[in-house]
Amino acid sequence: MFKTNGFINCRHASQSMLQSTVDEKSGIATMTMNKSPVNSLNLEFLDEIKTHLNKFEKDNVRGMILTSGLQKVFCAGLDITEFYNPNPDRLAKFWTTLQDTWLTLYTTPFPTVAVINGHSPAGGCLFSMSCDYRVMVGPMYSIGLNETKLGIVAPKWFQDTMVAVIGQRKAEISLTTGRMYTTDEALQIGLVDESVPDTDSALIQGKQFLNNFKRISPWAYKMTKNIGRQPVVQWLIDNKQEDLDFVMKFMQSPSVQTSLGNYLQSLKK
Repeated sequence: MFKTNGFINCRHASQSMLQSTVDEKSGIATMTMNKSPVNSLNLEFLDEIKTHLNKFEKDNVRGMILTSGLQKVFCAGLDITEFYNPNPDRLAKFWTTLQDTWLTLYTTPFPTVAVINGHSPAGGCLFSMSCDYRVMVGPMYSIGLNETKLGIVAPKWFQDTMVAVIGQRKAEISLTTGRMYTTDEALQIGLVDESVPDTDSALIQGKQFLNNFKRISPWAYKMTKNIGRQPVVQWLIDNKQEDLDFVMKFMQSPSVQTSLGNYLQSLKK
């Protein structure tokens, strides 16, 4: 059974897969995460996502849809095995790759849509919020930054991204309680922009949103987006090492390791 309590362990259980296509007529790219069983984000998968994003930028795509090819899950978040009894060198590389992948996604020069066709906790929620527009399939799926329920803390740039989407007060409640929202609840607070009954409808709505930019100057779009997102981006750019140092110290602390170990045991049960 799929659990929405945060990160899922599958670094060694499956082969990373990411499928991307570009519609030559529309110029719209589709990036489909297809890493069984739950699209957990480990070092290799993050690097693959970043590589595809950079290629889209080089190819001057007009827009991108980020979605999942798996049943019932969009993205389960960061792979917990990257944090549990970690090799320090790999942990540092993993976190810097996460930083760079997020910066690339959050600042794309082309508009992006998250088609959320499954559960989207933790890092899955972060990637969804990093897109320009979110269409979520309802009503059975959930989304949120639920790190506190695992005994860990969402980094400042995770939190700032949520504040930018739903506002300070709603974000504070969401983050401290680790709340997961249903599709309808997420729509009500502005965490997603549309709710549809199935993936096909979500893809159609996502493409319709991207079609809004046919008559908009790519330069005007890019500059407007950069101005709006600059405060969140600039903090991480200025504090990448400080952020890494915090994660290295925090994630390797005995209390956090105990919490992660208990969580892994609960998954086995």
